[in-house]
Amino acid sequence: MSTPDSAPPLESARRTIGPVLLEMSNISLSFGGVRALTNISFDVRTHEIRAIIGPNGAGKSSMLNVINGVYTPQAGRVTLHGVERRRMRPHEAAAQGIARTFQNIALFKGMTVLDNIMTGRNTKMRTNLLQNALYLGACRREELANRQRVEEVIDFLEIQHIRKTPVGRLPYGLQKRVELGRALAAEPVLLLLDEPMAGMNVEEKQDMCRFILDVNEQFGTTIVLIEHDMGVVMDISDRVVVLDYGKKIGDGSPDQIRSSQDVIDAYLGVAHAN
Repeated sequence: MSTPDSAPPLESARRTIGPVLLEMSNISLSFGGVRALTNISFDVRTHEIRAIIGPNGAGKSSMLNVINGVYTPQAGRVTLHGVERRRMRPHEAAAQGIARTFQNIALFKGMTVLDNIMTGRNTKMRTNLLQNALYLGACRREELANRQRVEEVIDFLEIQHIRKTPVGRLPYGLQKRVELGRALAAEPVLLLLDEPMAGMNVEEKQDMCRFILDVNEQFGTTIVLIEHDMGVVMDISDRVVVLDYGKKIGDGSPDQIRSSQDVIDAYLGVAHAN
């Protein structure tokens, strides 16, 4: 396993969709008498952009929370890298290469952009508390290596001009970009994006789409995306799974989903009216 001292610079990876990376099998999740997810199965293949869509309350964020260990399903299996996961906490999921952004921005508003993105390197730090307190040689080298990684992320996201700005002073669209940067700093194998374009204007959405595609194409990062903008979903996704009231009603390519009557009915409210 490489350490921050020996890790090579960020490099491009040829985008070729490969074998199954993550498999969700018959996932069911309940909160008391409320069924958030019911017997849902789908997979995510290496290097693809996999979208999860559905009306409000469909169970999309609950599914992301199952993937990164916030929730443990009452039934079903989660398999990552071919290994079935038992109960897993979010920090353990992060250690296995899963990073995410949130529907509601979760940044440290009083800290600078640089410092916020540095927090994404926590899983890469190897020095202990004593070394950090004394700021010994190994600690200094590790911090410099991690800071270099963060600067690469900042350059990639084109936010050099705000690197020293407290996040709380930034407009909403830039805060969303900083949150993406913090997730990328962890060098994830699997990146979970929960409504990364919510609340953005057209120009901000275009920028975010470009960065998501670049992350996927240049670094080969596998992406699972929740997004309500159907134009965005259909333009950038390789495959789409559709949830409605906690059940799967569609799964396939954007063209297949576009022409699915079940999906059309769910979004128009027809299925709920009968």
